[in-house]
Formats: sequence, structure tokens, C-alpha cells
Amino acid sequence: MRWDAQALSPRGETLPADPAAAGPASPALLPLAGLVRSVSTPEFAGVTFHEVTAKSVLNKVAAGSRMPFEWTVNPYRGCSHACVYCFARKTHTYLDFDAGLDFDSQVVVKVNAAEVLRKELAKPSWQRHQVALGTNTDPYQRAEGRYRLMPGIIGALADSGTPLSILTKGTLLARDIPLLKHAAAQVPVGIGISLAMTDEQLSEAVEPGTPGPRARLKLVSRLREAGLPCGVMAMPILPWLSDSDEALDSLFGALAAAGATGVTAGALYLKPGTREWFMQWIAKEHPQLAGRYRRLYGTGSYASQEYRSWLAGRIRFFKARHGFLGSAGFSHRDLSGDPREEEAQYPAGSIPGPALQGSAAAPAGNGAAQPTLF
Repeated sequence: MRWDAQALSPRGETLPADPAAAGPASPALLPLAGLVRSVSTPEFAGVTFHEVTAKSVLNKVAAGSRMPFEWTVNPYRGCSHACVYCFARKTHTYLDFDAGLDFDSQVVVKVNAAEVLRKELAKPSWQRHQVALGTNTDPYQRAEGRYRLMPGIIGALADSGTPLSILTKGTLLARDIPLLKHAAAQVPVGIGISLAMTDEQLSEAVEPGTPGPRARLKLVSRLREAGLPCGVMAMPILPWLSDSDEALDSLFGALAAAGATGVTAGALYLKPGTREWFMQWIAKEHPQLAGRYRRLYGTGSYASQEYRSWLAGRIRFFKARHGFLGSAGFSHRDLSGDPREEEAQYPAGSIPGPALQGSAAAPAGNGAAQPTLF
């Protein structure tokens, strides 16, 4: 990839191949702290990568969060997977980008993430709490093939004795299976794949930058064959698009056949920033559904309780049919409680826990996987 030849600077001059030698870019381009340069290349048409040097990469989860982890690392901000439903879209506005097209096309890359993380983990104050990767934007989006930040991050965590988890749609994760196997021999490791439909055409429409469902199912199988856990986040289920009995039966059947260690499913969640972008897409691509979505979601982020209760029943039915027993079944399990609980449901295998027992390819739902935490 002729990456350096495509480097762009605020004044248009050619930048040297070594980012460290380029010097800081003018703040007139973008108000990004630590900006070194901005890069575009024909291999990523329409996407600009803003390379920054970070002072810190360990992020503390807000107090009171229901998440089953306290720390996160996000080597990228913005995501070329371009999922129209992505819950993280609004976070891009904190960088003075918009939550729509900019989220898909203006990707911030923390080029020194591994080095900074290793220093932070070496501090005497570090308590080796679990660190979650992929909680905001995907760490295995396509640019990871060029930047190769994840091997250094995984290595730093494992070497420091820190448990880690990864959530991704990116099949580039397969590149790091040997490294993850090595890490799992040192620390507890959880791996989660995001996959909520088997319809290739629908997937291409709503998550155009991601590998398709068949490719992600193959990744699940490869992880399990390697002896690694792999839970699946079957979210979001899209009302009237991917919630039919046929779609759910196909999804859970395929996940069982691939050997997923657990599955959590839930309905589309429309936070501010995401809501506007998704509703615009629905109005354009499925105008007959636009009014139904407005009524279903009202002015909030969650589908109506009636819909969620109905979907919960269908999820339980198809999980039981395909052998996913004794694990968290539906993200909206407490429909009358705090809706933030819905965001904290992670399937068995996706959160670090006891090592898997039995064969690497043990079928899903047979009790061989680590126990669910929910």
C-alpha cells in the first residue's frame, strides 16, 4: 500500500515516511490533540485517517456503569464499518466531527497506543483489572491491517497479567489467533463477535463496511477450533427487517453450528446521534417502515416494552431450539427496571472467566463454556 505517498498535511506539503519526523500538524486542519498527519489512500476511498499520538489510552468506565469491566482501550475512533445503527456515533461529535458521514469516513488512529499502554500497565498503581477492547469502535476495522495496533496491545496486556476481552465484527481478528492463544495461557481472555443476521443482502445494506455474516460465522468456528471462547452479540435485531421467525431460526441455528459459546440478543437501540442517522436511512431505504419505527421508538432510545417483551419470547424459543441453554438469552431481561441494564449483557465466552473445559469444538450450550455472568 502506497500509504505515505498519500499523506496530507494542512498546507498540502509532502510529509516524510516516518510519522515521528513529520512534526505536529497545524491546528488549522482539525482540533485533534496530538495530530501528526492526516492520510488518505485509494485502497480506502472516501476515508481519511487522522494519525495522533496519545498521552493515555486506558479509559476508566464511568462510575455507576452496569458494564462488567472497569477499563477500556480504543485504538481507533470512528469506524469504516459504517454500520447505520452504531451506538457510538455521537462520540464523534466530541471531536468536532458529525455523527453521520464523518463517523464512517474520518477515523482517528492512536498510532502509539501499544507503547503508551505498556507504560501505563507498568505503573505500580495498576491493579490488573480486566480491559475491554472494542467497546466504542471496532479494533479490527480494515485499517488495522495497515496499522497493526492490536498485536502490541494484546501483548502488553498479557505480559502485564491483565485479563482482556475483545468485541469485533472484523475477520482480521483471525490474524491474531496464535497471539490470542498465547495470551490465553497467561491471562483470562474473552472474545465476542457481533453478528445479528444471516441475510447477506441486509447486512451489506446496514453494515456496508463489515465482513458478511458467512465470513463472521467462519471466524467463530476458527476461534472455537483453536480452543478459544467466542460469545456472540446478536445485536441489534431490527424490527420488521431481521426479527421474523425465519430470520431468528437461521441466526441461532448458524451460531450453534459454528460453536458459539453463548449468545446475547436484543432489539435495535437508538441513542441520540444514532437515531437521526438510522431514521434517515430507514426513510430512504424502507419508507414504508419509517412511520412504524417512529411509533415504536417514540422519543426515546428503546423500542416499546410491548415489542421487547414479544421479541424476548421469540429469542428464548429459538435459543432453546438450538441448544443455547443456561446462558443469558435476551438483553432486555428486566423490562420494568433500569434500561441501562440492557447495555451490560455480554454472552458467555466474551468476558474473561474460567478456562473452557473439554474439546475446543464443544457444541454451544452444552455447559462446557465458561458460565455466564448475567
